[in-house]
Amino acid sequence: MESMNRERETVLEKAKKDNVKFVDLQFTDLFGSIKSVTIPVEYLGESLEKGTWFDGSSIEGFTRICESDMYLMPDPSTYAVIPWRVLENGSTARMMCDVYMPDGKPFEGDPRYILKKVLKEAEDMGFVYNTGPELEFFLFKKDGGSSKPIPNDTAGYFDLSADTAYGVRRDMMMALERLGISVEVSHHEVADGQHEIGFKYGSALKTADNALTLKYTFKMIAGMHNLQASFMPKPIFGINGSGMHVHQSLFDKKGNTAFFDANDAYKLSPVAKSFIAGQLEHVREISGILAPTVNSYKRLVPGYEAPVYICWAQKNRSALIRVPRYSPGREKATRCELRCPDPSCNPYLAFAVMLKAGLDGVKRKLKPSEPVDEDVYEFTEADLQKHGIKTLPGSLGEAIEEMSKSKLVKETLGPHAYEQFMRNKRAEWDEYRLAVTDWELKRYLDVL
Repeated sequence: MESMNRERETVLEKAKKDNVKFVDLQFTDLFGSIKSVTIPVEYLGESLEKGTWFDGSSIEGFTRICESDMYLMPDPSTYAVIPWRVLENGSTARMMCDVYMPDGKPFEGDPRYILKKVLKEAEDMGFVYNTGPELEFFLFKKDGGSSKPIPNDTAGYFDLSADTAYGVRRDMMMALERLGISVEVSHHEVADGQHEIGFKYGSALKTADNALTLKYTFKMIAGMHNLQASFMPKPIFGINGSGMHVHQSLFDKKGNTAFFDANDAYKLSPVAKSFIAGQLEHVREISGILAPTVNSYKRLVPGYEAPVYICWAQKNRSALIRVPRYSPGREKATRCELRCPDPSCNPYLAFAVMLKAGLDGVKRKLKPSEPVDEDVYEFTEADLQKHGIKTLPGSLGEAIEEMSKSKLVKETLGPHAYEQFMRNKRAEWDEYRLAVTDWELKRYLDVL
């Protein structure tokens, strides 16, 4: 209680020092869209102590009208001043929030709470789960006369001469730093108009908060440059889509890595290998969380550096899980990288099912198949069968079917969130498969 009071007092002191007049209380719906309730700073102390009420029935995947009252509890550790809302007459700060029911219990459909539950499970096993998501995104020109997105440049991977968004990314990086997010790298990606800005690896809850803040920030900064930032997985046919590769590791409570083993060829401990095996075993059933849109499966096709085949390796970027090469003296950096998630996912739910799958492998002491260091994209069907390599679902419909049979996903999300998520995704798939597209009209109208 004393530490909570200290945290509250610290936030109130910061708000006063920062000349804050309003506070955005931010949270997400089940599908990762950021929502916000704004309060005058005079009510911040009360909100930190007792919460702020809001109508949960208006949020996708939350409660019904007959049980709409819910309240937000701000997380003091997430306090930050919003850089583009620093004004002479007063600034606006933001805080990420947990969602509670009127009886004081956490709302079971709150994505942040769902992740916290699995993190507690890991903690009970003696582990801390760290992640480092890499969110790729596109910058498009704002052109009201065009029906298709137009990339802001024609630069390529790490290009500088044709990279007209260098200054835009610089502004994005500065905004993230002011929001308390430590940036590690910025560069142009492979496709026209595609970019990546990476932030520091850390605890899964913090990096999930940061991933959502990054998306919100980039959209705002892009708009100030008369551009549109999009995290759509595959906005343009024929070029690379945007992924959200996630680096992961387990540490013990003393801060020692649970993934490193100096005597192993890959420098991986038995815990690390079982964690990888668990994710490989469950990845098809969790794909609907990691790649949750119709468009996601237009990225997950061979030929564009997107992983399709369920295997693991060290240096092979066509593998679903890649183990970055060990560097002497950097044992704590031992990790595995899951490459199928994309930035349209809700990071809280994505990290929750990823961790749950990995922990299942650890509990059962699963062993992964042999690593595949060849280019799997060059494999024939016979090669795939020889190595026992399966593929990810080929569509959202297939992913939904896999998820409908998953005990792990049901247990991770809980009854409420699972039912709401499945209902929404089935509706999305039905709407897509029943629509008559321009491609169909062009292909069939005149010839049939």
